[in-house]
Amino acid sequence: MRRAGLLAVLALVLAGLFPASATSMEGRRVPLLAYYYQWFEESSWQRAKTDYPRLGRYSSDDASVIRTHIDWARSAGIDGFVVSWKSSAANNRRLQLLLDVAQERHFKVAVIYQGLDFHRRPLATARVAADFSLLHDRYAYDPAFFRLGGKPLTVFSGTWEYSAADVARITGPVRKQMLVLGTEKNPTGIRRLAQVTDGDAYYWSSVNPDTNDRHETKLRDMADTVHRAKGYWMAPFAPGFDARLVGGTKAVPRDGGRTLRTEYAAAMTSRPEVLGLISWNEFSENSHVEPSVEHGTQALDVLRRLRDVPASAAPSVHPSRAARHDPLGYWPGLLRIAGSALLLVGAVTGLTRLRGIRRK
Repeated sequence: MRRAGLLAVLALVLAGLFPASATSMEGRRVPLLAYYYQWFEESSWQRAKTDYPRLGRYSSDDASVIRTHIDWARSAGIDGFVVSWKSSAANNRRLQLLLDVAQERHFKVAVIYQGLDFHRRPLATARVAADFSLLHDRYAYDPAFFRLGGKPLTVFSGTWEYSAADVARITGPVRKQMLVLGTEKNPTGIRRLAQVTDGDAYYWSSVNPDTNDRHETKLRDMADTVHRAKGYWMAPFAPGFDARLVGGTKAVPRDGGRTLRTEYAAAMTSRPEVLGLISWNEFSENSHVEPSVEHGTQALDVLRRLRDVPASAAPSVHPSRAARHDPLGYWPGLLRIAGSALLLVGAVTGLTRLRGIRRK
């Protein structure tokens, strides 16, 4: 038992010293994009939330919030956001604002098109086709748009609810100049759409790597299917999950960052062209990595090590902004700092006393 315990401790130490690399087996750095949601009004935070941003209950129209999000993301090795979008006055305004701030901050933006409505039913094919044409004509050639293989990257969420013929009607007019990845959930679905999409971006936020022993195998099987079809594979990983307030039935604990490390490693073994982090700010499903009241900067601290980013790049929240938006939001951080200070004082005092005893 003692030997097993020592081996377990050694494994944890080695995991800390040698985290999963940000580069692929071929030695290339794999781009990391985080799914980003721009539907927030200040009233949005009153529904189905158990945690809140350290920035307070913000609006997605606030350019200063977007700047801070981008700066924090870059500090943790995130290369861009995959913003949730379908055409509407508010979404179009916010997408353009995000692109403008991203260009200013030397950051990248891709788009995931929401093909299902609030009740998870597919939108009309004609409406989706029109939105993809708008995306192509108005936004895809923006300098801040993320490119893969020289083409702007988009993702079509909900493809499993559409026939291959309908997907072809949607993607056909834009695929010469723009990539469209499907969001199929298994190799069969990927093969079904291989001729009418450019690969797959699996959105899998609810997997529990501690209980699903086929998690890594499934990702590799899906990646192999995509690559055999000469497509691009965007591999998912998440820090945890809990959507019980919005109809979900299970929760995946964060386990002090271990879930994030485990899922990142599994995603990397599938040889992705892009990594898809679920998510930057999906607070209703508790998959967010944005600094928050409950979890602080834990997820970004883990990502920084996984992506080989210096600790000096760690984000900070100015207390005046946090207090202005959410009076309680900054206190957890202050309490942690105070606690650390007390521990340090205690340690120094203990060492001083020990030295005094030795001298006597």
